[in-house]
Amino acid sequence: MTAEEAQLAAEAAAYAASDAAYEQYAEPEAAEDLGPPPGVADAIAALEACGDAGRAEGAAAYHKAERRYLGVPVPLIEDCARLWRAQATLDERLALAQGLWDSNIHEAMIAAAKLLTQARMRPDDAAWEMIAGWAEGFDAWAVADTACAAGARRLTADPARLDRVESWIDSPNMWTRRAALVITLPFTKSNHPTAEEVAIRERVLGWAARLAPERDWFIQKAIGWWLRELAKHDAPRVRAWLAAHGETLKPFARKEAAKSL
Repeated sequence: MTAEEAQLAAEAAAYAASDAAYEQYAEPEAAEDLGPPPGVADAIAALEACGDAGRAEGAAAYHKAERRYLGVPVPLIEDCARLWRAQATLDERLALAQGLWDSNIHEAMIAAAKLLTQARMRPDDAAWEMIAGWAEGFDAWAVADTACAAGARRLTADPARLDRVESWIDSPNMWTRRAALVITLPFTKSNHPTAEEVAIRERVLGWAARLAPERDWFIQKAIGWWLRELAKHDAPRVRAWLAAHGETLKPFARKEAAKSL
């Protein structure tokens, strides 16, 4: 693993760990009065107050996407998002999330996705449409993966939405194509998948086969990631895929895919 790959892996692990706290999040039944949620400008001001210029400079150099960086650590973004979630109705949360995303500020975009990362949400059509719309403009892995974590909840709630995700495979945007794999990672997790889940695995493996000839590092890494996670629960299916398509992967991606075999 190169130094760049190690750094990317460490950053990805940090974002994955930070997201885990939201997995079983439930809205409080009778919480104390926390006041109204902030508007977009006030929410951004709150994030700015947590920023650090040195960290912001490093984040800009690392992520490379051309946007403003505040240098706010992920745990502080989570604290803000958790408070705003508790203060807001679903409609207010949707409006705040869209405004934060549209700001094109890195930490605000992360907070926007965190606002919508919730296992149970009814109704959730508006949230899904919002996240799916964001996916078409993804331009960096950190904001994309955080948004995909939110979108994955909506996808598992209604797998019929996979039809839209499949269309991303043909997107001219590499980050959107990659998102088709990242957002479907929950379907790799079951040791005892239903018939529907098995069909979804086969469907996504077909997408991986279509993407495998691409030489982009992030696409290759995403394929290896998806296969590695599936191998923990369905090793024969991964072995069969690698036997048929493994030679189309770069060596590092094949190694990643086989880690759990």
